[in-house]
Amino acid sequence: MSTDLGYARLSEATFDAIAALTYRESGLKLVPEKILLVQSRLRHRLRALDISNFDHYCDLVKSRQGWDERRYMISALTTNVSHFFRESHHFDLLSKQLVPKLTDHLEAGQRIRIWSAGCSNGQEPYSIAMHLLGVEPRLADADFKILATDIDPNVIGFARRGQYDARQSAEIPDETRVRFLEPRGTGLTPIRIPDEVKTHVVFHELNLLTDWPMKHAFDAIFCRNVVIYFDLETQRRLWPRFERALKPDGQFFLGHSERITDAAAYGFKSIGPTAYAKTGTRV
Repeated sequence: MSTDLGYARLSEATFDAIAALTYRESGLKLVPEKILLVQSRLRHRLRALDISNFDHYCDLVKSRQGWDERRYMISALTTNVSHFFRESHHFDLLSKQLVPKLTDHLEAGQRIRIWSAGCSNGQEPYSIAMHLLGVEPRLADADFKILATDIDPNVIGFARRGQYDARQSAEIPDETRVRFLEPRGTGLTPIRIPDEVKTHVVFHELNLLTDWPMKHAFDAIFCRNVVIYFDLETQRRLWPRFERALKPDGQFFLGHSERITDAAAYGFKSIGPTAYAKTGTRV
């Protein structure tokens, strides 16, 4: 079979079939204007499988035998862009509003759990860990864990390694770099997340539209720049699930362009830009 895919094109009908499957599997909404982007991102999957055209590829991912390939397809279509300490106002809120509660949990010997949902390459959960360990050093010896999940198995594997080049780590504050990172150099050098931080972060693959296996509620949930790729119906299904996954007064953080429309109806109140707290009541 030829592997020359220079002339392979994604037809509108096949795009519609792939878009419907992607939406059903992951909630990702692919609009027709993205057809060339989808074609570009999936071509390497056709090459990897030695499939000659998109019609045959579509037949595969729709079949029962195509379950594993559907994971790779969604991975290829997912945008994984993240930065260390993105949206710094959220970290300010952690210091002012969450840390005092965590201090009470520490003194009571209680577990502390935070969820980074849609963690991408790992910069977000590592940022949360370094920030909280810097503000409250006693967390180092506490039952303190950050669950970091993403639908993409490739980024989960990358995140577990905890190694970032100079471009990926450029936005880490100097004081954090000196306190935690290896090598403890300037912002122009690659870095490695040390074990004292990594031990508090656990990575798992998870599709937000499937069942959530977590048994315990979270003190805070970060789901930033994820739901923007979902339509309103999917978002409305997710808000109650996130609310139930939080402890009383737990905090919920979204990305800069994301909002919970009618937050009170879902049991949330605004506590800052794209930041919410669980109220325990739905209005």
